[in-house]
Amino acid sequence: MKRRQFLKSLAFTAPTALILPRVRLFGAEAPSNKLNVALIGTWGRGEAHFSGLMSENIVALCDVNEKHLAFGAEKMNCPKAKQHVDWRKLLDQKDVEAVVCCTADHTHAFVANWAMNRGKHIYCEKPLANSVQEARVVRATYLKNKNKLATQIGTQRHEFENFNRVRELVRDGAIGQLQEVSAWGDRQLRRSGYLPAEGSPPPDFHWDLWLGPSPEHPWNPGYFAGGPGMNCLSWNMFWDFGSGQVGDMGSHTMDLAWNAIDADLPTSAEAKGEPFNPEVTPVTLQTHFEIPANDWRQAIRVSWYQGGALPESPVKYLDVKKIDHGALFEGSKGALVADFTSRALFPMGNQADLTYYKSRPKSDLIPPLGNFQKQWINACKGSLKTSCDFDYGGKMIEMMLLGLVAYRAGKKIKYDGASGQVTDCSEANDLLARKYREGWALDG
Repeated sequence: MKRRQFLKSLAFTAPTALILPRVRLFGAEAPSNKLNVALIGTWGRGEAHFSGLMSENIVALCDVNEKHLAFGAEKMNCPKAKQHVDWRKLLDQKDVEAVVCCTADHTHAFVANWAMNRGKHIYCEKPLANSVQEARVVRATYLKNKNKLATQIGTQRHEFENFNRVRELVRDGAIGQLQEVSAWGDRQLRRSGYLPAEGSPPPDFHWDLWLGPSPEHPWNPGYFAGGPGMNCLSWNMFWDFGSGQVGDMGSHTMDLAWNAIDADLPTSAEAKGEPFNPEVTPVTLQTHFEIPANDWRQAIRVSWYQGGALPESPVKYLDVKKIDHGALFEGSKGALVADFTSRALFPMGNQADLTYYKSRPKSDLIPPLGNFQKQWINACKGSLKTSCDFDYGGKMIEMMLLGLVAYRAGKKIKYDGASGQVTDCSEANDLLARKYREGWALDG
């Protein structure tokens, strides 16, 4: 939603080579300062990474569709890059230092974990995982390697400066003591079940590799009817291939909230939504989590709403229905509503004049992040620090996926973040992990 639209809604209605230091020559990138990078997924979302990676040494490409491989090699002008259809073989290529993963959601955790196990930096498109267990395994692998590997989850809207302004307002007391946080998305894509068998995959499309660890399903071209960058909207609502809007726009919108509250894993989760479908994730859903206190705020409730479910507006003249994807922060003295690029503050009560709040001087504002993908590339070359690493983003998606567990269990569940176990519902524990096809292991 653009800023003008948002305001209208305010209810006025190298293994054997000589290792050289990474340096710059006369302001230009020296050859020794270029990463040996690989791109897994060379079409659709992968295209968003072409320009950022072309400044580096592109040594490998991978796609299960051979036509997309040729497309990527041509557009990125890297005819010498080794081409693969199986990402597992690419990760065994010794000269690859850093990997960008743009595969289907159900293989994200696999690519990320395998890459780190082989000592490779990894940028993984969202969602990082498709189960609570996957989120925990990948985060644990990262924490073991954080002093030598740079990671980033593809929540690229995080680079918008509004994320910083929202965090400053919440942290600096513009709404008083933080009490409750909600995020929501209103993308509604309904399907009744997996698509039936229809024809055979083209000879240059490796369907079995696309399925990867997921259970067997027959080919149907309808899974790829969305076009460049939009195919995910043809399959990510199915349990075996994704987590629906929880992993899709939920990853982006909850990031707006997560960035501002310094949250840890929840101690409980509960959910309600439309009747359970064993093949398709819910469209209409709301999930609620109890988040423990930290050194600057009390314990709070964090909620996610989707598919028409929405939090109650903090004021009568704000119509949250007009904000497709947004976040609401409620405090003891007011409320803050934001989307990705806009924000509005609503002081309440006797101190509605904001005399209790002192804004930061310009010199103390959180500095701009800059280009999100470039931040990761620079981190690979030095600092290893990124804004959405696998610790920060791993905890966020673990919480979101725990909400789906509570939805499937049909009850409020208590969660021990240290052990990764539900403490009061054995049925829910059985839902923390996915079942994989024989021959596929997450910790490969």
